[in-house]
Amino acid sequence: MTTWTTEELIDVGTVRLAGDLTLPEHPVGVVLFAHGSGSSRHSPRNQAVARELNRRGLATLLADLLTEQEETHDSRSGDLRFDIGLLADRLVGIIDWTRAHPPTAALPIGLFGASTGGGAALVASAARPEAIQAVVSRGGRPDLAGPALLEVRAPTLLVVGERDPRVLEMNEQARNTMRIRAELRIIPGATHLFEEPGTLDQVAEEAGGWFSMHLATATRTPVR
Repeated sequence: MTTWTTEELIDVGTVRLAGDLTLPEHPVGVVLFAHGSGSSRHSPRNQAVARELNRRGLATLLADLLTEQEETHDSRSGDLRFDIGLLADRLVGIIDWTRAHPPTAALPIGLFGASTGGGAALVASAARPEAIQAVVSRGGRPDLAGPALLEVRAPTLLVVGERDPRVLEMNEQARNTMRIRAELRIIPGATHLFEEPGTLDQVAEEAGGWFSMHLATATRTPVR
């Protein structure tokens, strides 16, 4: 399938964030990625998942949630990567940009969050319930979403490695707490980063199936 990738500059509040928007021909939806601790839009794991989504006819937007200066500060201090309020606010801004950007304005939107980005994705989904049609969390931290977890309306898929017991327990609790459809998929033999052979492919397959099911059948009205 032919795809086109453009680098976008996204104004969110007082900052400008960089993002890579990939559009296949006739996309059926768009998935926004929220990276995890100490990562960025260049994450090879997120890029691998994005390629599978593109293959299925889904557009993807991998955007940095921190500016270059903030990433430099965070690499030394580590205090921004767990600031879920900040990350979720940035993601909400990216959602609003996506809904107004002509190539994506009419597309149903999904969120893919990894690690701490999973918590940010859930908070952003709760903040924009009319906009988000589906959420997938890879090795995510739903505990960081706090009370927003109860406000999520979008069908949510929680994907966790079998050998990531602490995060697995958090996701089991989240699945049992959420008020909407939430499913937990455990990837056999996988640790937190899904570095074992074939495990990331399984994540991409699960995410692709979830987004295809929930976005391809959804409809979106662009923001006026």
